[in-house]
Amino acid sequence: MNRFLLIFAVAVFCFSSCKKADYQKITHNPELYRTTVKKLNDIVLENNFPPVIASRNYAYANIAAYEVIAAGDPKHYRSLAGQIKHLTTVPKPDKDKEIDFQFASLLSFCVVGNAVTFPEGSMETYVDELKKKAEDAGMPSDAFDNSVEYSNVVAKHILAWSKKDNYAQTRSASKYTVTRKDGRWIPTPPMYAQALEPHWGEIRPLVLDSAAQIPSPEPPPYNMADKNSSFYKAVIEVKTMGDSLTEEQKHMADFWDDNAFKLNVIGHASFATKKFSPGGHWMNIAGIGSQIKKADFGTTVAAYTETSIALFDAFINCWYVKYKANSVRPETVITRVLDPEWRPYIQTPPFPEYISGHAVISAAAAEVLTRTFGDNIIYSDSSESEFGIAPRTFKSFRDAAEEAAMSRVYGGIHYRNACIVGTMQGRKIGDLVTEKLKLKIK
Repeated sequence: MNRFLLIFAVAVFCFSSCKKADYQKITHNPELYRTTVKKLNDIVLENNFPPVIASRNYAYANIAAYEVIAAGDPKHYRSLAGQIKHLTTVPKPDKDKEIDFQFASLLSFCVVGNAVTFPEGSMETYVDELKKKAEDAGMPSDAFDNSVEYSNVVAKHILAWSKKDNYAQTRSASKYTVTRKDGRWIPTPPMYAQALEPHWGEIRPLVLDSAAQIPSPEPPPYNMADKNSSFYKAVIEVKTMGDSLTEEQKHMADFWDDNAFKLNVIGHASFATKKFSPGGHWMNIAGIGSQIKKADFGTTVAAYTETSIALFDAFINCWYVKYKANSVRPETVITRVLDPEWRPYIQTPPFPEYISGHAVISAAAAEVLTRTFGDNIIYSDSSESEFGIAPRTFKSFRDAAEEAAMSRVYGGIHYRNACIVGTMQGRKIGDLVTEKLKLKIK
């Protein structure tokens, strides 16, 4: 009889272990996290979130996911509380409750992602799909319920913290004042949209002490009267280059365009087209890095999180510099002084020229990804394929960032100096993020 009970107990244990292994193959698969981030990216695109706001969506959602992972595996991952000075300690999980922390991480990402995007409930259908995957794979009901419960606890904590970042206050802040002074930014065709998020530099950063912590040199002064001035030469370079673009240069400009909302005007008709924002593009690249390096679930979450933090702070710093300099776009100068019919290859976005946002955020993200996955990683980026743009191959993340910066000159929306300085600025931000934040415990 005892022998029978022993055999029965062993059989039950083996069956339980097999079932556990079955559902964990689903919930612990890093591809599921990459898919989840892409889902949020799609929602951001569909609902036309501007690049700076999109970076906020990615940062808080990823931080929520990461804090769940850190709580579940404190031997290998360090909480961001205490590293991001204004983030308080996240509630600890109940040690007596079985929790699938990877599954809870996915859910926490979605809860926060659902709360910081609109329309409300955009991710609910996807959350239902995640839950069904776990249940169908055999996750025990107690582990399922405990995981859902803890994901909500962490998400609630992160959302309460996110609401103190000054975002709500900037919704009612004063608008940008447009003047016709030479050298100052004014709206550009075809939308002639008002300045985008002129107060974004007032948003609370995550790692930077303030938006102004990393200063940027002043741009060359406006001077179209002197053909030997730095400004005049910069304008001529943009026009000359735009008038004689090669197919390769056009491909670079299209690939990194990342215009979240482009207004197309054909005769009397107009329609909008959308792409990933620059931050969304780099979220995709973080996923590519994770896939190439065959990173496990925790490493994948950490990579997305640190990259999203770098993007968030890079946008805050960049926008502070932009609205401090208020520099005029090439299109405005060229059409006013040189050729009234001239248009850039890609559409000019509605905010000041200096410094290049894509240069800053790309360089910041590239530094984080290089520290995470290594340098000289050759990869093909097919992020733009869904928009009909062929993939491009890069020899490293830094190589991609440098091309992203230069693409803005080819596109006709930036002077070269704004891209060079922007890249330097972004590298400094990326370095600061990797120096201050220690996510993985070695």
